[in-house]
Amino acid sequence: MNARQGGLQHSVEGTNLADLLERVLDKGIVIAGDIRIKLVDVELLTLQIRLVVCSVDRAREMGMDWWGNGGVFGNDRRDEALTRIDERLDRLEGRLSPDR
Repeated sequence: MNARQGGLQHSVEGTNLADLLERVLDKGIVIAGDIRIKLVDVELLTLQIRLVVCSVDRAREMGMDWWGNGGVFGNDRRDEALTRIDERLDRLEGRLSPDR
């Protein structure tokens, strides 16, 4: 007796590619991974990979709308991030040079 005669059906057989794509775009999917290269317990390189696959509407619900703001993080968030980076750089430079 094979699976079809017994009433069992494989999940892929009941779903076509269009249905699967519609579900992924509607719900969204996140793929994340980290790559670390160490040498004698010294971390030399870290790559953090994040991939989000979803519809434009779903992305907007999650707060991602870089295509509308003209930048990856939008102008306001980019300016805020640059200000924080400048402040951090100033603090680090102050620690390194006693003249400042």
